[in-house]
Amino acid sequence: MAGNRIIGREYEQHILTNICEEREARLVAVYGRRRVGKTYLVKYYFNEQFDFFFTGSFETPMKVQLALFRDALRQHSGVERPMPNNWFEAFNQLKEHLQGLHKKRMVVFLDELPWMATPKSNFLAAFTHFWNTWASTCDGLKLIVCGSATSWMLDKIIGDKGGLYGRSSRSIYVAPFRLNEMEKFLKLRKGIVWNRYQILEVYMILGGIPYYLDMLEKGLSFTQNIDRLFYAEGAPLRMEYDFLFRSLFKSAATYRQVVEVLAAKNKGLTLKEIKKELQLKDGGSLSKVLGNLCKCDFIREYAVFGKKGKGRLFQITDLFSLYHLKFLNGRKGLDPSFWSNISDSKRKAWTGYAFEQVCLHHVAQIREALGTKGVLTHVCCWSSPKYTDKDGTEWPGVQIDLLLSRNDHVIDICEMKYCQEKYVVTGKYEKLIRERNAVFAHKTESSDALHNILVTTYGLKSNLYSDVFQNTVTMEDLFK
Repeated sequence: MAGNRIIGREYEQHILTNICEEREARLVAVYGRRRVGKTYLVKYYFNEQFDFFFTGSFETPMKVQLALFRDALRQHSGVERPMPNNWFEAFNQLKEHLQGLHKKRMVVFLDELPWMATPKSNFLAAFTHFWNTWASTCDGLKLIVCGSATSWMLDKIIGDKGGLYGRSSRSIYVAPFRLNEMEKFLKLRKGIVWNRYQILEVYMILGGIPYYLDMLEKGLSFTQNIDRLFYAEGAPLRMEYDFLFRSLFKSAATYRQVVEVLAAKNKGLTLKEIKKELQLKDGGSLSKVLGNLCKCDFIREYAVFGKKGKGRLFQITDLFSLYHLKFLNGRKGLDPSFWSNISDSKRKAWTGYAFEQVCLHHVAQIREALGTKGVLTHVCCWSSPKYTDKDGTEWPGVQIDLLLSRNDHVIDICEMKYCQEKYVVTGKYEKLIRERNAVFAHKTESSDALHNILVTTYGLKSNLYSDVFQNTVTMEDLFK
């Protein structure tokens, strides 16, 4: 089954192998961000040898879906069956097909399951009935379900409190590629050999999503590829951002508003601040929207050092969305060579923030480089506005985007800098770092040792002020 054509996904394949070796029936839910390679993983692992395979269609009426389901059954069985009137009849026909196979192991793959659950279709009830009354008792049956609408998959299948509660044998989360997986993908799948700085730039735009990476062309430079994908006539990714939200969420406009508000606030916002920005009265519905966006890998929720509960922040983490909102959203008549001709100054603000997000995607690699992988660590952020003490002492405003609070009483304060050469610490910057540490120690009253960590592309240039950093993590470390 599994070979060497698939890049990464070793753990996911290991789970599938264990499930296939078990005698009992198993319901397996595969979920993750749209375009991340869920379908490819399942199809590749099973070499597309399914006893039944069906894919739901986006915004397609139930009657059409049922007709397509019947056609898929005919292709797999060679038997012409009557048109099912509802999903209960459709799943009963699937049961008849599987019963007639007389096999020790059967594999059924239902892809884009959320798209089958159209309004008033009773799809979920029929699916639950099929699994609970027959499929779950059929030894050797492996029922694989997949969906890009991650929040639906988690609510209705994996974390369902209704008829499927506790019935999902295993869930498999498929994450975007990390930098090292992306490098392998480009080389082995596409024949593209770029240096790591160029690969990092691609990651900052496409975010490690295999579907987007597969669109890159070997004969073009990085810049030419970005122009072709986003700005040329008929650019394949020009409308992708809009489709992402329409295909994942029923109230797509609300979800987009939240993402766009967060994209404009680099430091992140609390639930209360987002509510204020959107002028919403119902905080409960916003909490659900934020939760779903987190589940679908558009945003992340993270802790503020020293605070709990309401102090948590939300921040956009989907690099593809961040790029779209910065350079394409609402713009018309863009130069087909826009990315080739854009000035360095216009890129600078975006690259700084995008690189920070890349680092946050690779915290495990940062900890590995620091030698603290085995130390219990809390990943958080911290900020403080400019203020004056009762004794008249003035303290500057401070923003720390990545803070690693370790169980060995050390706090790594990470500064993330995107550069085209070794980073040079100036006297002014060294003073800013020391003032920041003083504010943090004073305001938090923490007695832990503070270590300044520089995370950058090519490392740190040694000079009179470079000793302000205790350690440096480079781009090479992020690729490990």
